[in-house]
Amino acid sequence: QVQFAESGGGLVQSGGSLRLSCKVSSNIFSYYVPGWFRQAPGKERELVAQINTTFAKNYADFVKGRFNIARDNARNMVYLQMDNLKPEDSARYFCNVLDNNDRGMMPWGPGTEVTVSS
Repeated sequence: QVQFAESGGGLVQSGGSLRLSCKVSSNIFSYYVPGWFRQAPGKERELVAQINTTFAKNYADFVKGRFNIARDNARNMVYLQMDNLKPEDSARYFCNVLDNNDRGMMPWGPGTEVTVSS
């Protein structure tokens, strides 16, 4: 069974940076599109960024210019560099691979919590 392990979250002040990492238990990133999602309390999970098998990247409008997604297929890793963080970025962040509807395809991992103070 595919398992995701996210890390790198924490508490940061507005304008600060964090780098999230996601380790997957198989080489699934070589065959599917990995992405980062986030879910804030009381809100639905939303797609933040994705990077396809040709390394083309897409971002949600609310993070464009501030976040950067990267992948390392050899290490079964995907990363999310988050700069100029805002309080509204506070959420639990998850990685997964995307289905045809840009939703997570596999069982979700525990995620990593990001809190941005104003």
